[in-house]
Amino acid sequence: MIDNTGRHYDRAKFKDPTAIKAISLASKNKYGNKKLVIDDHKFDSKREARRYQELKMMLHAGMITDLELQKPFVLQETCKNGNGETVRRIKYVADFVYKQNGITIVEDTKGFRNSVYLLKKKIFEHKFYPLVIREI
Repeated sequence: MIDNTGRHYDRAKFKDPTAIKAISLASKNKYGNKKLVIDDHKFDSKREARRYQELKMMLHAGMITDLELQKPFVLQETCKNGNGETVRRIKYVADFVYKQNGITIVEDTKGFRNSVYLLKKKIFEHKFYPLVIREI
């Protein structure tokens, strides 16, 4: 299929009405993920957007409750170091938090587990025990 500017498009991409449609918000990030917008929510990757759609269906089916997106957890408050300099707070932002059968689930959609994430995960799981981060 060719549009009025002469660009070629693959017809197969337009046949599935449930397919996720990417809206380019900026250039790809350093991990090659493409940002998307669904229901006015910005997602950092297709994986995260797909998981949101799955959780939204589970919410409507009554399988989960209290779905929250991009929920911040403070791992360390702002403080002063030994030199009297202010040290900014450290926070972890979970992609999704919801309840399933009364149990709070914290999810993060990860394609690449960098060292900062791994450190924040350890601190989170210590500070907010018994919560654990479920990686999707």
